[in-house]
Amino acid sequence: MTEAARAAAMSPSGLSGQSAVDDLVALLDLERIEENIFRGVSPAESPVRVFGGQVAGQALVAAGRTVPAERRVHSLHSYFIRPGDPRVPIVYEVDRIRDGRSFTTRRVVAVQHGKAIFALSASFQLEEQGVEHGSPMPAVPDPESLATWTESAAGYGLHTSKFPRPIDVRYVTEPPWESREDGPGEAASRVWMKADGKLPDDPMLHICIMTYASDMTLLDGVLAKHGVYWGLDKVVGASLDHAMWFHRPFRADEWLLYDTASPSASGNRGLATGQFFSRDGQLVATVVQEGLIRVLKPSGDDE
Repeated sequence: MTEAARAAAMSPSGLSGQSAVDDLVALLDLERIEENIFRGVSPAESPVRVFGGQVAGQALVAAGRTVPAERRVHSLHSYFIRPGDPRVPIVYEVDRIRDGRSFTTRRVVAVQHGKAIFALSASFQLEEQGVEHGSPMPAVPDPESLATWTESAAGYGLHTSKFPRPIDVRYVTEPPWESREDGPGEAASRVWMKADGKLPDDPMLHICIMTYASDMTLLDGVLAKHGVYWGLDKVVGASLDHAMWFHRPFRADEWLLYDTASPSASGNRGLATGQFFSRDGQLVATVVQEGLIRVLKPSGDDE
C-alpha cells in the first residue's frame, strides 16, 4: 500500500459514487511488509467493529498477492474468530500450503493485538475447459427502475449518510426494514448490486470487491423471516463463517443480481445461501454463510 493509498483508505473522500469506490480500491491495496505478510487498515468512518466483508476481501487480496495471475481463485472458506478493531491495522499472514500443477492453495490468518480475528483458505486454478451448466436467473425488474438504498432507507433511522457506501444496492424484494412492519415474512431477499463507479481491469480486484459486497445483505432473509432488523429491533448478530465459489468471470462494477435465502435458523444461528447472476443471466458465484442471530427480549419482559 502506498502512502497515498493508505491516506485515501483512512480518510474517505466521499460517501458514494466514484470517490467511495476509489477509497474501497485503496482499502484493498494492502501493504506488503514481508514476503508472506501484509497489512491493511480500516476506514476512518467505521462501525464499532471491522465489517466482515472488509476483512474477508483484504484476506483474499493477501492470498492472491502470492499466486501467479494466471491462476484464478475459484473458492474460499473462512471463519470469523474475533471482532476486528477498526482503530488499528490488521496483519495478514499467508501460508503457502501447496502449489500444484493445476491448483494452488493458500491459508491466511488475520491478526490484531497478537490474536487471530479471521482465518481464510482459498484455492486457485489454472483455467480449464469442461462441462458447463448453471442455474437460471429469476425474472426481476431492471435495477434502474428500483430505488437506491438511501432512498429506500430514508426515514427509518438507518444512518443513511454516516458511513461510506461504495456499493450501489437496490432491493428487488421489499427491504427487511419495511417488511418487518408486517411481521414475519419470507426467508429470502433479492437485490441488484455493483460498485458505485468504475473499477480497474483487474479480475482479482473484482472478485475481492464481490467478496466485500457479499456480506452486506446475506442475512436479510433470516431477519425477514422473523420480522426484525438491525438497529430497529433488539437484534445482536455477527458473521460466523463465509464460503464462496466463483464460477465464471464478471465485473463488480456492472450490475449483479444477488438472490439469497435462509433455509434454517436454530441455536441462535441463521444459515443463508446466495447466488450472484450477471445481468445476462449467467450464474457467476455462490455464497453460503452462517451468522449469529440473537433476538433479545425487550427490557421488562418476563423470562
